[in-house]
Amino acid sequence: MQTLRSRFMLLFLLLTPLFVQAAPQPLPAPVIPHVVPSAPQIAGTSHLLIDFDSGKVLAEKDANQRIEPASLTKIMTGYVVINELTNGNMSMDEMVTISKKAWKMPGSKMFIEVGKQVSVRDLIKGMVIQSGNDASVALAEHIAGSEEVFAQLMNKYAKALGMEHTHFMNATGLPNPDHYTTAHDLAILTKALISKFPEEYKWYSEKKFTYNGITQYNRNKLLWQDPTVDGLKTGHTETAGYCLVSSAKRDNMRLISVVLGTNSMEKRVQESQKLLNYGFRFFETHPLYKAQQRLNDVTVWEGSKDILGVGLAHDLYVTIPRGQYKDLKIETTLEPEIIAPIETNQPLGELQVSLNGEVIAEQPLVALSNVEEGSFFKKLIDQIKRTFSSLFSFLD
Repeated sequence: MQTLRSRFMLLFLLLTPLFVQAAPQPLPAPVIPHVVPSAPQIAGTSHLLIDFDSGKVLAEKDANQRIEPASLTKIMTGYVVINELTNGNMSMDEMVTISKKAWKMPGSKMFIEVGKQVSVRDLIKGMVIQSGNDASVALAEHIAGSEEVFAQLMNKYAKALGMEHTHFMNATGLPNPDHYTTAHDLAILTKALISKFPEEYKWYSEKKFTYNGITQYNRNKLLWQDPTVDGLKTGHTETAGYCLVSSAKRDNMRLISVVLGTNSMEKRVQESQKLLNYGFRFFETHPLYKAQQRLNDVTVWEGSKDILGVGLAHDLYVTIPRGQYKDLKIETTLEPEIIAPIETNQPLGELQVSLNGEVIAEQPLVALSNVEEGSFFKKLIDQIKRTFSSLFSFLD
């Protein structure tokens, strides 16, 4: 009986796998590629889209082509004016007597009157919001004595900012063969204006201004169409076409768009919106390290101290395709021997950020403080240590 039962148990064990279905195994998660489409086709002579913090170019066409800036000139006019204010050379409540030249300016107007006095505050609003050529010339004459001398100031500021392909002849943007810039240089100027003067930049988001009983509306229609847009300036002449420099901030990411030479007011808005939407949809910007943040410690030989902190001289941001932050790779290299004296911000190595094998950002690793030479005995001891260290390394 026991033997029969044992045979049945053995048969059951042998046949069970035929009837019991194995538990299903989970399928591996599908690999979803991060696809970034090509930048959209943009009408006009040239255009540029960059990230404000990282400077990453997200879209461009002929960004270094010389163009006529028209009233985009007033971005530099405003930059000079704000510098004069912050340097204490004039005040917002200061009164300006309007010259005949300013009053007679053709094109867009604030409608100031010759011989009358107008505050700097009102002239700035007339220039920024109403794009008044008369207001621009009045400010230029008040600051520099004449528009010609003011243009010299504009060119000095342009050179200081690195606007290598720009030259100004006036404060308004009225056509002149020697008055030119590029999309790239306009982006440099816009970034400088926003970063250096964040409070004054808010003027460029104001939608209307009333002076002398006349209300005029900001020509940047993106201010009504997209609530994330907070500036900046339109331009138009027959030869320059319809142009728009705009900036928008969504969450913690700011973009700057430059669209030049379109054929209508509607088209410059449409194309600028297209660029901004593309940048925000497919890219993201991350702050990695702050300037002067201590990232590592290094050994210093022959100095008044043995340990020195190193970091970056400038904030480091990266702009990458959305969803790829986890794939960033950060590597640092340092000089093999660091010997005093060391000065603050002296390069001692390099930090590189790469994505999928491509370096996307790099900055020098710099000393965060000075290290003076050590005493005679400290230098002698360190020299002996270095000699023995090199010897043992050779023997290894």
